[in-house]
Amino acid sequence: MLRRSPLVLLAAAAALALSSCGGGSPADGIVSGSSSAAPSGSASGTGAVLRVASEGTYAPFTYHDQEDGGKLTGYDVDVITAVADRMGVQVEFTDVTWDAIFAGLEAGRYDVIANQVTVNPERQALYDFSTPYTTSTGAIITRADDTSITSVADLAGKTTAQSLTSNWAQVATDAGATVEGVEGFAQAVTLLKQGRVDATVNDDLAALDYLKTTGDTSVKIAGSTPDTSQQAFALAKGSELTPEVDEALAELKADGTLAEISQKYFGEDVSQ
Repeated sequence: MLRRSPLVLLAAAAALALSSCGGGSPADGIVSGSSSAAPSGSASGTGAVLRVASEGTYAPFTYHDQEDGGKLTGYDVDVITAVADRMGVQVEFTDVTWDAIFAGLEAGRYDVIANQVTVNPERQALYDFSTPYTTSTGAIITRADDTSITSVADLAGKTTAQSLTSNWAQVATDAGATVEGVEGFAQAVTLLKQGRVDATVNDDLAALDYLKTTGDTSVKIAGSTPDTSQQAFALAKGSELTPEVDEALAELKADGTLAEISQKYFGEDVSQ
């Protein structure tokens, strides 16, 4: 269920002349702040809070814009904020490292993960997933002067840098690579440039954004994975919020909002 806003709870307590008080639950990371969403008659109720976990280090999906005072922004941030707006609730973001993010969801520290979570059978057995809001392929990133890797098959016997619980770690492992665990894409690229690993596999949209925004010519996209993947919001198994999130996403797709957010970050519609 959605957690009620402390301000709403305090107001209700005052009105009833009660003297009890409560505290917030701990979080796996740093609360990045909340964004107000205008009430829209959702069954969730005015004053409710949708607690969202994301890495905050995975541009262009969830990251802190240092040119805007460190504000949390990105494609996933905009999409889930729009979803919360349609649900008539506020959204509260928490920064969580990828390898701890699912444990926090299972512990009830937040309601949803918005961090380009790839839908696969193993995760579907454990969690609820919303309707996908991104379709992408995987990119194999190597040093610019490396000509030994041009496909997934070439990863056999190589070392890659991946978040150990990510879908890309499984892709690299299945290809016969040795996986060096990292906390995120930025650290993976650093290890690659230092020559400590041979490659990293990640979302092609993240790789393209990195190359565009940094102008880094020391690394390149050397190949791609053969299959497309879909990303969605992850929720606790059996969450009553799943149909509400899906309804909001359907409305955002129908009125063009999803396409508009996608164009903002990628110059094309990657939401379908």
